[in-house]
Amino acid sequence: MSDTPVKNYDDVTMYGLTSEREETLLRKQNELTFIWTNKEGHGLGVTMSYIWRNGRIWCTATKQRARMKALARDNRCSVVISSAGTDIDVSQSITFKGHAVLHTDQETKDWFYPDFARHTTSPAPTPELFVQFLDTEDRIIIEVVPEKTIKFDGGLMRDKTSEAVASDA
Repeated sequence: MSDTPVKNYDDVTMYGLTSEREETLLRKQNELTFIWTNKEGHGLGVTMSYIWRNGRIWCTATKQRARMKALARDNRCSVVISSAGTDIDVSQSITFKGHAVLHTDQETKDWFYPDFARHTTSPAPTPELFVQFLDTEDRIIIEVVPEKTIKFDGGLMRDKTSEAVASDA
């Protein structure tokens, strides 16, 4: 990160997450905001559960959802993940711009459903029952392939601001 002293907050690009903090956030959080555009070009977003595996975001929805129809038409999407609701003590966030790959194959289902059921909040009493709930003909697995990221670390911003205030005193 930059050693540039803080003079104002017009440029927050110097407050990005380190690789280690990024990985921690992606593993601790299990919800994101998934964003796509409809036929009219309006951006829409919903909160979804996800898992982070092999540098990709993975989530799921059924084919009748509006986002699934939109992604079949135009696979560009974004996701926003924040530290809200985790035990991370400062505001952190990552926005991924990318494209969605839609999976319905058995090989993907075989690893995704059990992993997803173990690492997300389930309405079912056990991960095994959640897998049974998820595994339907209408369900599609979404793989978000990141193309660009925007990262923010509120802890780094706090530390740099404290340093600047102390040096001005």
